[in-house]
Parts: sequence; structure tokens; C-alpha cells
Amino acid sequence: MNYAKYMPTDSRRLAQSVSKVSRRLRQERQSDLSAGQLSVMAAIVQLRQSTPSQLAVAEKVSGPAMTRTLNCLEKTGYIARFPHPTDGRQVLIEVSPAGREALADERQRRDAWLDARLKTLSSDDRATLRNAIKILDQLIEDEA
Repeated sequence: MNYAKYMPTDSRRLAQSVSKVSRRLRQERQSDLSAGQLSVMAAIVQLRQSTPSQLAVAEKVSGPAMTRTLNCLEKTGYIARFPHPTDGRQVLIEVSPAGREALADERQRRDAWLDARLKTLSSDDRATLRNAIKILDQLIEDEA
């Protein structure tokens, strides 16, 4: 029997570790917002004001999926839509003050848990993770 196919590859081990960390960070959420909704709100904040189509591209989702997410966020009062200043066919999306507060609360909980875990590591391990962040970011940026 060839056991090599059952041995974890670097790719598989990395994916499993990233998934475990991501799952644990999601457990820190205490709002009714989904991970996708939080991601969209974070993208809007980062892009400042954007159109639904720009957000769909940034989040790598379909236009209809983005519309559903934005409709839900608008109903909760976490985003606002307003007319595009130069294109009457478009609307711009902005995170409302309530949305910014909800996003900040979620980030604070996530960061507090992660900060506590990072403090248990040696300074060398923390330095290794800082370098890994750059590499992981590069993996994602090179894809775009």
C-alpha cells in the first residue's frame, strides 16, 4: 500500500492550520453578522465609498450575491446607499456609524483573543509569524 498519498503536504497542512485559526476567530463573533457580511463591511471601509459592482469584484462574489448581502446590511442599518455624484445609474455604499461600531466591536473581540494567544509565544515565534503574514498576503495579492 502506498502511504505517501496519505501524508499531509505543505499545502494541506497550511490550509488546515489557516482553517482552524479562522474557525477559532469566527467563534469570537458575538453579533448576528455573518463572516461574509463582516468582510463586506470591512471592504467598504477600506475602499471608503464604493459601488456594489466594485464590492462584488473585491469580495470575489457575484453581483446578485453582493446585492443580497447589501440589502441585509441596509435593513440592519449598518450601511447606507446614496447616489453616485457623476453617474446617475450607480449608487455608492458607505458603512453607517452603527456599522462601524459593530465592525469595531467584532474586531476588538477577535484581536483580544488573538493578542492573548500571541503573548504565549516566544519572541522568535512572533517574529516568524510577522514574516508569515507578509508571505500569506503575497499569496493572495499575486492571485489578483
